[in-house]
Amino acid sequence: MTTEHPAEVRGTARGAGAPVVLSEPADAPDLAERLRAGLAEAEPAAVLLFASPGADLPALAAHLGPALGTRVVGCSSAGEFACGGYGHGHVVAVGLPAARFRTEAVWLRNLAGLGVSEWMAELRALFSRFEVQPRRHRFGLLLIDGLSRQEELVAATVDAVAHRLPVLGGSAGDGLRFEETCLVLDGESHRDSAIFALFETDFALEQVIFDHFTPSGSRMVVTAAVPEERLILEINAEPAAEEYARLIGLAPEALNPRVFAENPLLVRMGGQYHVRAIREVTPEGGLTLMSSIESGVLLALGRADDLTHGLQARLEALGERPALILAFDCILRRLALEQAGLEPAVARLFADWRIAGFNTYGEQHGGVHVNQTFVGLALMEPAHAA
Repeated sequence: MTTEHPAEVRGTARGAGAPVVLSEPADAPDLAERLRAGLAEAEPAAVLLFASPGADLPALAAHLGPALGTRVVGCSSAGEFACGGYGHGHVVAVGLPAARFRTEAVWLRNLAGLGVSEWMAELRALFSRFEVQPRRHRFGLLLIDGLSRQEELVAATVDAVAHRLPVLGGSAGDGLRFEETCLVLDGESHRDSAIFALFETDFALEQVIFDHFTPSGSRMVVTAAVPEERLILEINAEPAAEEYARLIGLAPEALNPRVFAENPLLVRMGGQYHVRAIREVTPEGGLTLMSSIESGVLLALGRADDLTHGLQARLEALGERPALILAFDCILRRLALEQAGLEPAVARLFADWRIAGFNTYGEQHGGVHVNQTFVGLALMEPAHAA
């Protein structure tokens, strides 16, 4: 079941210059014009597009950029949300008004070639031409090809250049097909790439990070893996899928994305547990993950805590309602919420707290790549910042 979100959610009710959020069906015949008309009132410095794989994202970006005189940054998704429940088959557009935002953006290309030196040069050039203005705040948006298997390296590279700048983002998706993703910057689209966009705003910023898992009593060790393929061959010296299934009490043939969403693997790093989500079982009985893994790593099975109350408590800690929370929410978290029948509760939270974004193949924040985590950036009026 999917909770439909409203076709249009405007930000002006929260004050002049608030972001404008739109959601339209990806197959609407006049989609480009509907988005242009709805975004025009924001006079945007940038438009963010998060789109169903069925949308012609490059064509939309090529139309909206010149028509609105704005930068366009976007990617394909595994699902979308716009200040309401999860949706499928939509295009979500966020207009960031030029009165309150300034932006620059660059491509980080050839992820397979591990072009770290070139990426750093591009990033340093971007930062050098983006002069800091007084009483304004900066943040970075990082969108990465979710099939590249290079999110860890890209996120760490950006963090090395950006230093203490808050950088958040998500891995572009392709529904649950895992076949091809799309990223766009203005009128261009490149495969095997990432986009880094640097923003400056007079909104106060606060990160909202939440996952809902704690380690259970089951511990395991990766005894054989292929790190470059994010592939576990053996757990506890047994075929990976068989041992994982045994530990969660299921037959190997019962494993599917919803089971993976409810029973993730956890790895401890820097004193915290991070999710290493499972993408699929290979024909040979291995487990392909959505994050990096190596032989010798100790893992725990994740036990789900409350799926929504913890997020609600974190949101309430913000105090006043934000103008917008730009969010990246893992597709496996969404599957777990749907399995639990919690779509109405999610819809209320996303509407009440003006949460818009897309479902990802993984999330980036603080220079790391994670899974099954809600990663958000709240844009708060300065007087109301928590």
